[in-house]
Amino acid sequence: MFWIVAVGLAAFVAATLALALVRHAPDARPPAAYDLDVYRDQLREVERDVARNVLSEADAARVRTEVSRRILAADAALQESRDGSRPRGGPVVAALVVAVLVGGSFGIYLQIGAPGYGDLALADRMALAETLRAERPSQADAEASLEPAPPAADVPPDDVALVQQLREAVAQRPEDLQGHILLAHFEARLGNFDAAHVAKAKVIELAGDAATVRDLSEYADLMVLAAGGYVSPEAEQVLEQVLSRDPTDGTARYYFGLMMVQTGRPDTALQIWDQLLREGPADAPWIDAITAQIENTAMRAGVNYAVPAIGTGRGPSQDQIDAAQDMSPAERMEMIQGMVSGLGERLAEEGGPVEVWAQLISALGVLGRMDEAAAILANAREAFGSDPTAVDMLARVADRIGLE
Repeated sequence: MFWIVAVGLAAFVAATLALALVRHAPDARPPAAYDLDVYRDQLREVERDVARNVLSEADAARVRTEVSRRILAADAALQESRDGSRPRGGPVVAALVVAVLVGGSFGIYLQIGAPGYGDLALADRMALAETLRAERPSQADAEASLEPAPPAADVPPDDVALVQQLREAVAQRPEDLQGHILLAHFEARLGNFDAAHVAKAKVIELAGDAATVRDLSEYADLMVLAAGGYVSPEAEQVLEQVLSRDPTDGTARYYFGLMMVQTGRPDTALQIWDQLLREGPADAPWIDAITAQIENTAMRAGVNYAVPAIGTGRGPSQDQIDAAQDMSPAERMEMIQGMVSGLGERLAEEGGPVEVWAQLISALGVLGRMDEAAAILANAREAFGSDPTAVDMLARVADRIGLE
């Protein structure tokens, strides 16, 4: 059916253009034709003036001579314009246009299109994303595929010498925690992110249980930088460790969203990044990176999205973030449930865009509160029933958490 419609449309457009090229425009009159009409009227007016004795015969003869001269000039111009307007090579030009139009269109489609590629249902696309995520390259493969990074510019010679000394020192004292901390820091300053994340891994190993969430977050950051912005399976494991200990960590959440984009789930990335923008603050290091990508991500997710005001307070407060650091997993889950309930109350009182409704429905599904999720979904479908984009987003959220 696709090829039938495509060939039919191409043939129709080509035939229309070809017909326009080979046919004369019968209604088009050159300016000389209008001049002739005027001059003939002038001759008739001269005869009427002579008959009324308004114009003498001698004067009439001079006027006739001048008007006749103009008629001859106009007639010559008319003949010349008609000769120039005749189609020359019309069928040949039409054939060339048809060949270029039809042949060029199909040639371009064969280059950038996907002939024979069937449509993918939502379930198929999600399965493909899972496969892509499971089979993506490792950290080592990603680093090996990159060209060697050029030396960092404007690096003081003292720093270069210091890094060399640190390398030698940690090689001699591999259990020196402070040495590895310094080495990771200065390798990163030099742009040697692969060496920096190796040193950071050693820091975490030596620190053991004392390794902080910040250590893990910096380790993931260095791994992604070393892979040229790619989030590898190894980096994902570190991000999961960070988020299990601190679900509010902005760096880990940004990179987790980036991984979702890279593995075919822009819809999930959009929810994560939108929440980070709303939480802010505006000077957070991930804000600029998100704003540079989120509109394109929303387009890929099929969402008509507008970037919100940064730091509108949709996320947890600083007090909640600080309190979460010392909570047990059960207490942290209770806090999250409270935040979800608060979001539901705010939507019920103030309303909000469909993206926030979708986020609430998804969160309720993750928490296992399916009855509430179904009720919110029904309300959202009623509120946004006239917006096809919103209805499609709600359908995707419902499918993801197992609602109809």
